[in-house]
Amino acid sequence: MFAKNYNTEIKIDYNNIDGLNRYPQDMMAEYKQSIEEGLDVEKYKGLFESVAALEPSEYKTRLSDIIFEMVINADMQPGYKYNEPSTLNEIRALRASHQFKKNIPDTEALRKKIYGAWMGRACGCLLGKPVEGIRSDEFIPLLKEIGNYPMHRYILSTDITDEVCSHYKFSLKNKAYADTVDGMPVDDDTNYVVLAQKIVEECGRNFDSEDVSVAWMKYQSVYSYFTAERIAFVNFMNCIQPPASAVYKNVCREWIGAQIRGDYFGYINPGKPEEAAKMAFNDARISHVKNGIYGEMFASAMIACAAVTDNIEDIILGGLAEIPSTSRLYEAIMKILDGYKNGVTVDECFDIIHAAYDEHTDHGWCHTISNAMIVVAALLYGEGDFGKSICISVGMAFDTDCNGATVGSVLGMRNSIDGIDEYWKKPVNGKIHTSIFGVGTVDIEKAVDKTIEHVK
Repeated sequence: MFAKNYNTEIKIDYNNIDGLNRYPQDMMAEYKQSIEEGLDVEKYKGLFESVAALEPSEYKTRLSDIIFEMVINADMQPGYKYNEPSTLNEIRALRASHQFKKNIPDTEALRKKIYGAWMGRACGCLLGKPVEGIRSDEFIPLLKEIGNYPMHRYILSTDITDEVCSHYKFSLKNKAYADTVDGMPVDDDTNYVVLAQKIVEECGRNFDSEDVSVAWMKYQSVYSYFTAERIAFVNFMNCIQPPASAVYKNVCREWIGAQIRGDYFGYINPGKPEEAAKMAFNDARISHVKNGIYGEMFASAMIACAAVTDNIEDIILGGLAEIPSTSRLYEAIMKILDGYKNGVTVDECFDIIHAAYDEHTDHGWCHTISNAMIVVAALLYGEGDFGKSICISVGMAFDTDCNGATVGSVLGMRNSIDGIDEYWKKPVNGKIHTSIFGVGTVDIEKAVDKTIEHVK
């Protein structure tokens, strides 16, 4: 195609999608996602496979557009057993109540808890960051080789010799190891907590989904977002607003991205999981649907509960009480909880999760449910011990930094800053580096002070 007035050829490079035009390249993930959602598309499997096999091109993109139209207009499978709405009132109508005794902390105790949550998120994220993307068939041998199995400490740069690197396909060089960093390095898992604070600061506690979408475009580059978030960002730029931004050509609509964004809403709603979950919903719906939304509501509500109880089961069930009891996420979490109560070992739990979700596919590795199962397993089998819990969450593989961060946040809130050993805190050095425009590096204690101002 030629532009007549400029005498230059205009071409679209379909190989250089960079996550900005992801949909045509993820046809089989779309098929898997649609089947899991209960959409009646199995009869079109051959079409999905044929389009997936094509080289990137205009034709592949146009065919994927047709598949997208088929997906959004598909009927539900007859007899599909789950009921998974994406609107707040419908979600709330399907909750199962959980009541527990709340111990309301005084002002100083609450500050220590919120400080612990901020620090715990950074520590857990840092533990998993150097190995984000590794699969368990390489991760477990690596941990054994460096004397860190079962995982019980940070992986250090001194562990990663040339000989060690030669044994694995996963790239281990030039990563953010705990003995090489000056504070928590830039990471989307910690960026989102800081960004959420910015949104509440500017828009108040009654912020809406449009406020979140505007803040995303205002404060970060598109390349600071990944999977569903990057797709949503592109949709915003193309004037597709929430909640449509979560649906349009978004194959990642139930992936983990929202689940890692909701911590701050738990921080500012201690003992108020319903309010935390409402804020999380307003955030999640710009990029996710169904279980993608529930993941953020669940995590936020757990953190709100962790501010007022030490009981791990109450924290988990309090989080579950804010999502539909008719959902796949609820069912999966209850399976982990019931197994724990019935004597399933941590190794057996690991096998159950890995049997349910294939970590070697992007969809399985990055899904909300697979990673939420790991978070809950780590909370249960870690038995309230901060270091043990974040190590279990990272050691189970899948999305290591995300899960370490969420578990660290929940237990940091539960245990307070005094309940996190100095070993874990030292590399963080009291600060979080961000890629947020105009923010840069955040002093954690100052962020805690601002958080207290947002508690109501």
